[in-house]
Amino acid sequence: MNQKEPFQSIMLYVRSVIVSTLPDVVEKYNYGIPFYHYNGKPFIYLNILKRTNFVDVAFVRGVILKKQFPQLRDYNNRKNVRSLQYTNLDAINEQELSEIIKAAAKLMDTNRKA
Repeated sequence: MNQKEPFQSIMLYVRSVIVSTLPDVVEKYNYGIPFYHYNGKPFIYLNILKRTNFVDVAFVRGVILKKQFPQLRDYNNRKNVRSLQYTNLDAINEQELSEIIKAAAKLMDTNRKA
């Protein structure tokens, strides 16, 4: 079994939350993974990192959101990226995820550097 197969349903669900929260978001594939662009800038990507057992929902400017959303994690000492990590569908709080997506989009509106 492919490592990614058990996580496809998580990725599809997170994708549906992103798209329903921000209908104008543009999905593109970079580096073989889905990136979500808002106002022409990448702001979220989904990934399954090697030797992990979770889907990494990564917010490109997440370091700025960390104070408002302490549940965002710094995995592997990334400089700006912070993420939510889901091992199963039951772990996803849709309202919380939607709030973080909206905050990340607002940050992209107010911050020209992405």
